[in-house]
Formats: sequence, C-alpha cells, structure tokens
Amino acid sequence: MTNRIIIMNIDFNKSPDGLVPAIIQDAITNKVLMLGYMNNQALQQTIDSKLVTFFSRTKQRLWTKGEESGNVLNLVDIKLDCDNDTLLVFVNPKGPICHKGSDTCWNGDNNESYGFISKLENTISSRIENADSQKSYVASLFAKGINKVAQKVGEEAVEVVIEAKDNNDNLFLEESADLLFHYLMLLQVKGFKLNDVVNVLKGREK
Repeated sequence: MTNRIIIMNIDFNKSPDGLVPAIIQDAITNKVLMLGYMNNQALQQTIDSKLVTFFSRTKQRLWTKGEESGNVLNLVDIKLDCDNDTLLVFVNPKGPICHKGSDTCWNGDNNESYGFISKLENTISSRIENADSQKSYVASLFAKGINKVAQKVGEEAVEVVIEAKDNNDNLFLEESADLLFHYLMLLQVKGFKLNDVVNVLKGREK
C-alpha cells in the first residue's frame, strides 16, 4: 500500500479529536518502540519529511520525534490496518526512544532476536556460566577448551556433508541441528553471538 493510498483511506473520523494511533516498530529488529498519535497533518509531514511526526496531545501541536534530543525516527514504511484506523510505522531509529533513555518506551532493549535460536544462545550462556560439567554437556565440552569445541564443529560439519549426499532427510536435519548447536557454542567460546555474524553479512549486502 502506497503512502498516498494510506492518506486517502485512513479514517480519522472514528476519533472525535481526529487522531489515530501510530505503532512505531523498528524495521530491522521488529521490536515495538513506542506508541504515538497522528492526525492528517502529522501523517502528511511524516511522509514528506521522512521523519516520524506526531500530534502531541500535551503540547496540542505537531511534534517531530527527536526535534530537541536529535533521537529521530527515520521513516521506512507505513501500513494501515484492516479497520483503516491504526498505523504501523516502520522506522530506523537514531538513539534511544524513551525520554528516560531506554531503547523502547517499555524499558526494553532494541536488539535483534532470532526466536528460538536466541533462546538457545541464552541457554548455552547459562550452562557455561553455571559450569556444572558433571550435569551439563555444554559445560563439560566448554571446560575442555576451544580446541575440543572447534573439533566438534568440524566433526558435525563432516556429518552434514555425508548426510547431504544420502537420501535420509531426517538424518540430514539431525546432523544439521547438531552442527548449528555446536557452532553457537563455538561462537560463545570466542566471545561472540550469532548477531555478530549477521552484522558481517549485512556489511556485505549490496
């Protein structure tokens, strides 16, 4: 949906003050950053300037986020919901969002998350920190040092290649899971997380 169509279709009359809620979401991390309100003029200025502008109910005027702090919201895209009365605004934020200094207005961190993979990374970190090598496979392998962890990654990579040449999809997926798990371990042994690798890939994007 183009921005012009959004302006034409949005129903500002559902609210007596002519405002619609605008949910602000990071275009990269997909984290919800804040909630603001826009009238027709605020939406038009947002589209024209590419800087997210709200109608401030407190100041009773148009207010461009970051006009004083410099922590602006660079517009990426706008979507209109099915009832034509709520905006989802995708942005690239510059600096903290909340006036209290946090990344979001819910005091959350605006970091990229990879769902279950991020959860698995946290589990690996917890096992390493607890360092109970008697009960934890992760802790026991970590205790053997980087050479053993790297060796395990190599072994699992070979298994993936072998199974890729076979027709057993289940074994291929099992070995792939083992490879990914041990690679996540190796990253942490080296002091990194998956996001560090993702950032390298982003740097190669053309």
